[in-house]
Amino acid sequence: MTKSSTPAAADAPKSGHGRAGRDLRAAIISGVTLVALILLSLFFWKTAFLLVVAVAVVVAVWELHRGLGAKGINIPEQPLMLGGVTMLFVAYFWGAPALVAATAVSALGVMLWLLRRGVDGYVQNVTAAVFTLVYVPFLVSFVALLLAEGGTTPEFGLDFDDVGVRAVIVFIALTVASDTGGYVAGVLFGKHPMAPVVSPKKSWEGFAGSLVACVAAGVALVSLFLHGDWWVGVLLGLVVVVMATLGDLCESVMKRDLGIKDMSQIIPGHGGLMDRLDSLVATVAPTWLVLHYLVF
Repeated sequence: MTKSSTPAAADAPKSGHGRAGRDLRAAIISGVTLVALILLSLFFWKTAFLLVVAVAVVVAVWELHRGLGAKGINIPEQPLMLGGVTMLFVAYFWGAPALVAATAVSALGVMLWLLRRGVDGYVQNVTAAVFTLVYVPFLVSFVALLLAEGGTTPEFGLDFDDVGVRAVIVFIALTVASDTGGYVAGVLFGKHPMAPVVSPKKSWEGFAGSLVACVAAGVALVSLFLHGDWWVGVLLGLVVVVMATLGDLCESVMKRDLGIKDMSQIIPGHGGLMDRLDSLVATVAPTWLVLHYLVF
């Protein structure tokens, strides 16, 4: 996930960093803190978890505004943030059809908002703004659909019987398993680049590690945690590993096209929030589809 004008320089780890080019200590601390925040909010109060996700949507929109600005593209932050948060809560309380309607209304609202700037750059900015709306708020809102599988009545305290809470945990755990399996296998055995032009450090060996870890985690979590059929766990693991890899590659392509290394430096050791959300954003909608129609 790192770049340089010279491939050899891009692949060379920095002093004090791991072979994958990260500051491992800072990355681990930041990662554990983020996971703890997510789990505590999820276990304490489902609505609090949605608020954490809403903050993530706002930060992600800000990062994309910042990144796209490197190419002279100026998307409207405020209406995108407002529309994105609205889409999240609409999805939670009223379901998928309402999410589609809220997305359409938000897109039209952004188009109308940009009319105030005049003709110059309108098509470019509208296109980027609608892309941002779909890429971040719309896809992230499937987390709310997952959570709503256990009902939308706000209750305080840990509730492992809530199928929505279990579904969100499975979704996060599978994506983490894919990233972790790929990272470990790539560092230890990676020799054959998967997409050297896009992401030089992503290897086929790493993908194999992701595949093994994700399928194993899928079978275990779906069978034991959601009480679904084992083959659904296999299917979900395959879907997640493919979509997580594609999400990572798409994010790398975007950053290379924009000429930036990271979306921001908001998370020590990780770069920007979108640099961490790329896999999660790509996997959440397929995860909801599989679980909604084959498990719940």
